[in-house]
Amino acid sequence: MESSFLTAVFLPLALFIVMLGMGLGLKPGDFTRVWLYPKAVLVGLFAQVVMLPVVGFVLASIFPLTPELAVGVMVLAACPGGPTSNMVTYLAGGNVALSITLTAISSLITVLTIPLVVNLAMGAFLGESALLQLPFLSTVLQIAVITVIPVAVGMVLHRYLPQFATRAERGVKWLSLFLLGLIIVGLLVQQRANVMAFFAQVGLVTLALNVAAMALGYLIATLARLDRPSSTAITVEVGIQNGTLAIAIASAPSLLNQPTLAIPAAIYSLLMFVTGGIFAAWAARQGD
Repeated sequence: MESSFLTAVFLPLALFIVMLGMGLGLKPGDFTRVWLYPKAVLVGLFAQVVMLPVVGFVLASIFPLTPELAVGVMVLAACPGGPTSNMVTYLAGGNVALSITLTAISSLITVLTIPLVVNLAMGAFLGESALLQLPFLSTVLQIAVITVIPVAVGMVLHRYLPQFATRAERGVKWLSLFLLGLIIVGLLVQQRANVMAFFAQVGLVTLALNVAAMALGYLIATLARLDRPSSTAITVEVGIQNGTLAIAIASAPSLLNQPTLAIPAAIYSLLMFVTGGIFAAWAARQGD
């Protein structure tokens, strides 16, 4: 798979399908459900939007990473939870409605916060060599186009063609996982000369980010005295990031256009299924 085709055509298409699948399962009430779970939603958003980038920065600073890979870790930490978090929450016996609400709202908020976090990370880790900065307004518009529009299309289908949306949602989710796998393979093939070195460099830090984020979500939810299903949902939502979006921001020609920055997200996207599955099995047993 050619690099230009991967980043210019296949990646945006895959992200569109991922976000379309999310929209097929959303309705306007998912954005207003904050009034039903005000404390849980605020706790989850604080952990995801504020605390997670802080944890990512700490880990990127203390692990022996190249500046480019450190920025890649921060791109990942800045991205919201994706549709996978909703699936893992369901398997774990968590509050799926809360998970969907957090995914929906954080996807809107992080359209604004991603360029801020990434630019700060590039300044901190790349310093004067950070020639590529994300222009705030144009980046907000681009991220909105590749995330909000397909979600909106999915929601329209859910509203006016509910039976079709219900049938299509499951297939689109599996297609999303398949496309994510192809993207990861494409990136690793593209960087095949450095694959083992990248695994050695970012495997541990991405695993640490994943586990630390889940622990952070569980701790904050427990301190807030939320019920078990809500704590489970927040744990997963904070710990499972949208790897496809992170890869797109890092490597898309219209954004950072630096495939090396996507390596942490690619490695993370492999590990999160293992840790997410382990947590789901544990949490499901706790609820029995």
